[in-house]
Order: sequence, then C-alpha cells, then structure tokens
Amino acid sequence: MKELIKHARELLENGEVAAVIGYRQVSAKRTKPVIITDPEETSALVFNEYCLNNLAVYLTKARIKLLCKKNDKVLKLAITAKPCDVHSIVALIQENQIDRDTIHIISFNCHGVAKDFGFDFNGDNLASKCITCETHKPLYYDALFGEVKETPQASDTALARIKEIESMPHNERFEFFKSEFDKCIKCYACRAVCPLCYCQRCITDKTIPCWIETSSHQRGNFAWNVIRAFHLSGRCTGCGECDRACPADIPLSLINRKMSMEAKNLFSFVSGRSLETPTLVGSYNEKDNNELFM
Repeated sequence: MKELIKHARELLENGEVAAVIGYRQVSAKRTKPVIITDPEETSALVFNEYCLNNLAVYLTKARIKLLCKKNDKVLKLAITAKPCDVHSIVALIQENQIDRDTIHIISFNCHGVAKDFGFDFNGDNLASKCITCETHKPLYYDALFGEVKETPQASDTALARIKEIESMPHNERFEFFKSEFDKCIKCYACRAVCPLCYCQRCITDKTIPCWIETSSHQRGNFAWNVIRAFHLSGRCTGCGECDRACPADIPLSLINRKMSMEAKNLFSFVSGRSLETPTLVGSYNEKDNNELFM
C-alpha cells in the first residue's frame, strides 16, 4: 500500500485535508479505524480483506467536523472507503449531511472482505454483502488504488433465508422475529455503526414523551427494531455493519435487505448509487408505483 501511504502523506503535508480516516493493522486478521492528522503517521495505513468497518459513519460525527475548521476555513476530510462504503457516502451527500466538495474519497478496486475479524478470507468466510456485490470499482472517488482481482465464489444464503421467511404463514413469521428480537439487549450497537443513523439525538433517547420503551422486553424490542427498519427503508446501502456489530447475532440485514428489494422492485431505486438521483423518501413522482397504498 505504498501508493496509499504516499498519497495520504502528500494530502496532509500540502494542507489539502485536515485528517485522513483509514485503517491500521493490529494483528494478522484484524484492523481498526484510525484518524491521522500527522503526515508521519500515514505509514500505518493499510487496505486489505480485513478492512471491515464502514468508515463513512465518522463523517457525520461532531468531533470529526471540528477537525475541518481551521482559522474559519473549512478543510476537507480524506476517507479510505471500499466501493460499497462509497454508497454510504453518496447517501449522506444525497441527504445533505455532508458536502461532496469537503470529502476526498480514497477508494480501491475491491474483491471482497472476510465476514469478520479472525476468519480466513475465502468463499466460506466471505462477507454476505460481497457475494452479490456488483461494485468492485467505486462509483465515485478522488484517488483509486489496488489490483483488480476476482471475488471468491459463495452462495447467497441470505437471499435464500429471506425467501424462506417470506413463505412462512404470518404467525410463524411473527414467531421467528419475536424469537430474534427477544435476544436484543438494547445496546444500540446497530445504531452506532450505521452511517445513516446520524440523528444528533435518537428517538430512543427521548423520554418525554417516551416513544420507544428503553427496557429490553418484547414490546420495546419490537418497537426499536421494526421502527429502525422503517427509518432505513429506501436508505440502507447494505453495508452489513449492523449484523456484524450485533452481540446477540440478530440477522438485522435480512429486514433491511428485504426493504431494499422492495424499493428496487416498486420504485427502481437503489440507495447510494447516484448523486444525481433524488432520495426515495425525499421526492415524489406521479408515476410512482401505488401498490403499497392499495
């Protein structure tokens, strides 16, 4: 990754960016996010099959925005992003949370990542989002690195599971999600890692009035998980971080992917794919499919 290190160093030395958000290797099969402001520290930057975190989540954090302000001048942030993570950046730009002119996107030709830290990178341990990924080269970038390689082959077990759940009678489907949501401990890790959960104050943190019960029981768990799924409808870019972060192994991405499938089927919309396309929930078209309301 000499090219990545050289590029990041030049950006900081020339004062083109306030910081570089990237990855640092911490063990053979594990990386962690790092925010670099010193050109000397860019030598720690890496990009490989264990760069799992979606770093776009940092772009809307207040503490990161402070880095961009220097003598009343707004500086850019550089971010290393997998092609699928670029989708999240696009979605944030579409929703007016960040400005394209203030983000320097460093991306890579990607052939997939491992499903989690500690696993070998192969077809058996390929992240589910990589199995159906069609964006091996980023749609938007300011600098592009990495070789073009083939992604390991694997079956789409997530889609098969979605179809299996859809075929269940309503009562069985309810029991399936009840058993899954019963495992929720309300840690909100899914919220913390989601780039599209950028509200400064989440509805779950409001107690007067209390919209969602904070205790970890069936009613509160159902409300939290279902409402969050609705909030991500037509917005989720499918990064899969919620699944990976959940300590209870609740398959949250099954719901989010199903919602994304409906958005594509009914409105031909896929989140985070085009800066020229208005957001699904923020626009109205007379030709939109009305099947949902009939």
